[in-house]
Amino acid sequence: MFKCLLTGCCPQPYLKLLIVVLVIAPIMIAPLQPIKAEPVSVAPPSINAATVPAVAQSDPLGSPYPIPWNWVMATHAGSSKRARLHYYRSPSLVSPDGVYAAYSRIQMQAQPELYRSRVSSVIFVENLQTGELQVVNASSPLADHSLVVTEVPGVISILTPVGWSKTSDRLLARQFEGLFSSSDASDLAVIWHRTQNRTSTVAPSQTAYNHDISILLGWSQVNPNQVLFRAGNLGDEQWSLWAVGGDGQTVAAIDVDQPIVFGKPLNQVWSGSQVAYR
Repeated sequence: MFKCLLTGCCPQPYLKLLIVVLVIAPIMIAPLQPIKAEPVSVAPPSINAATVPAVAQSDPLGSPYPIPWNWVMATHAGSSKRARLHYYRSPSLVSPDGVYAAYSRIQMQAQPELYRSRVSSVIFVENLQTGELQVVNASSPLADHSLVVTEVPGVISILTPVGWSKTSDRLLARQFEGLFSSSDASDLAVIWHRTQNRTSTVAPSQTAYNHDISILLGWSQVNPNQVLFRAGNLGDEQWSLWAVGGDGQTVAAIDVDQPIVFGKPLNQVWSGSQVAYR
């Protein structure tokens, strides 16, 4: 997945492939726009937080579910000569049955040099009736290795909620992974199974199609047990549409299939950039 286009001269020998121009430069692909269906039940009465205006976000891959890239770049631009930890909380995504709310907590260790900065994250799923919290992590090339995320400069590993299933039994999340100052970037899908408290991480199989970049689109309307991806390579005019099951089995999606997600986003006053940092 991670294959740089040009070599550079990073101070670290093991990061010799990191200097292609990026911040990460957005790859404008125009994927299918998912249908954001209305929840099938009312939002939980336990949430009465005021909303804040939504800020349009750019995204390195042009995803319909943008990561807070504006915040990442602004945080780096405002960093001093001293490394600091900054935090960001995403808006909550409430399940259609109103019982659960999922949100992401993102941590950025900002360095004066962008290629030395690091970003990691985790999703919390809160039971709005009991207050119980579940932690959702990805199982992926970067997220599996804590030393990579915490020690190797330039790593980006951002997990954000995308949508619930119609019956609220599964949460779909986007795992964006890449490297600063590099063209390396791609999506994986993380599925949290509510009744089993189990997660699975999937992406289009490389044996099905040799691609460098995958963009998560949402649940499949044709088969709700599958997720849709657009996959291809930089410079390709045509990108393929793939349907991936929870076991990773990958098949070509039919032309009429469209992505769909469920849930109600809530912008609480405590969403966004966290004032506290260290």
